[in-house]
Amino acid sequence: MEGVGGDTASAVAPLAKWRNDFSRAFQYYLDRSTPHPVQRWLGTLLVAAIYVLRVFYVQGFYVVSYGLGIYILNLLIGFLSPKVDPELDVLDGASLPTKGSDEFKPFIRRLPEFKFWYAITKAFCIAFLMTFFSLFDVPVFWPILLCYWIVLFVLTMKRQIMHMIKYKYIPFSIGKQRYTGKRSSASSSGVSRD
Repeated sequence: MEGVGGDTASAVAPLAKWRNDFSRAFQYYLDRSTPHPVQRWLGTLLVAAIYVLRVFYVQGFYVVSYGLGIYILNLLIGFLSPKVDPELDVLDGASLPTKGSDEFKPFIRRLPEFKFWYAITKAFCIAFLMTFFSLFDVPVFWPILLCYWIVLFVLTMKRQIMHMIKYKYIPFSIGKQRYTGKRSSASSSGVSRD
């Protein structure tokens, strides 16, 4: 009996080692991609284009695409929402200022950009893999799904934009003024202070 258990353990050990090595390598490259958002999003755009071409080529898997669209819409709402919703009146120090006299607090997202990117990329990869199994190719009239998704998107974005206007926050840093500070006269003349 002990020999049988030993064989199972020796067969599982290389699999566990391979899984651990793969996980470490994957995490290493994921960590290295963190400071390169443009390249990451271009890669995701490439994955999305491959998925769209696959769905167009096989003329099916519209329910998978609809589910993917709903999931991305859910991620987008998390990306655009503050970590602490001012509507819930949670005053633990991280709420957004609502009056001009309130202290400025930076916008903290409920879903950070890196996690948003990773979830979208993973979703496109999973949806792409699902297109290889006919089980997921449910016959539907796709224009109805598309119209329903567009209506859902418009209503959800309208609600989100109204929330942004009501609580006066902008979830993007594009176009905001950046302060660099004053340059000292010693640093401009080439003299360094130690």
